[in-house]
Amino acid sequence: MLSKIFTICMAIYYLIYPYVAPSTQSSIKALHEDNIKLTFVALADTQVSDYLLQREPVMHGISEDLCNSSIDFDALVVAGDVSENGLECEYEVVENYLRNTPVKNFIMATGNHDIRLRDYSQVVNRFTGFANRLNAYKNSDLEIDSLHYLYEINDYTFIVLGSDKQMFEEAYISDSQLSWLDSSLEAATADGKPVFVVVHQAIKDTHGLPDTWSPYRFNGGSVGKQSDEIKAILNKYENVILLSGHMHTGFGEFTYEKIGNFHSINMPSACANNGNGTYNNAGIGYVAEVYENEIVFRARDFDDGYFLPDFDISISIE
Repeated sequence: MLSKIFTICMAIYYLIYPYVAPSTQSSIKALHEDNIKLTFVALADTQVSDYLLQREPVMHGISEDLCNSSIDFDALVVAGDVSENGLECEYEVVENYLRNTPVKNFIMATGNHDIRLRDYSQVVNRFTGFANRLNAYKNSDLEIDSLHYLYEINDYTFIVLGSDKQMFEEAYISDSQLSWLDSSLEAATADGKPVFVVVHQAIKDTHGLPDTWSPYRFNGGSVGKQSDEIKAILNKYENVILLSGHMHTGFGEFTYEKIGNFHSINMPSACANNGNGTYNNAGIGYVAEVYENEIVFRARDFDDGYFLPDFDISISIE
């Protein structure tokens, strides 16, 4: 029933505000297609909502831009808050837009909006079902039964963290998950290749926190009480890239920083409003291209269909 109501509301919305697809004149092309080892789209906070209807057309624009691409993507990563309220109808909208994009694997992480209003067992069942259906469309062998998991693509490892219990704004990363993170990173970094760790909330006191969130609430917008432990584990290894979201901060001074030994990228909201950045439009994220000795995160406005090279991030592989 909610899904039908949502569909009717969106039909009315499009009558009032006609959708304009991204331009194909600046479609996505790789910098050096012959030398690329791995390419993926990196987003956060799509937060498709059953009542904040202005976000759904942005999701539409992102999917159209991906479909206009001249390359296929090895993966699409969403660093949490896929939905606004963890509703099945919200996941169905995201699923309908993403399943026909030229993406081979979907790396989905939960955020606080996905888990905070639901019984934890319902969250796990609903979210894993959504992620598994998406990957089944592409005949990917990625199938999950937990909110934290590991997956390899082209011999590169993605490690996804997820809260081990229902929380409101932060996450709870149990001792067993921390131990799993440590052992997974030890194995994945042994060959010197970069490893991508995906978690919704950033490490505390990074990316302008707590001032870019709130200094007095919810551990200042960070992943929570296990923040220091996660930071210590990540710092033990080389060529680790942490991808987070949650803060709704646009491209600018708070997007990238080196935290001790690892690299941290806090991505803007894909479909909700952004602030505290130089470029705060909705519909923004990265096209990541991995080469032998370098990773390039190419900033893009997917909703309008053009790259933003002033906000690109280049990371050398040591």
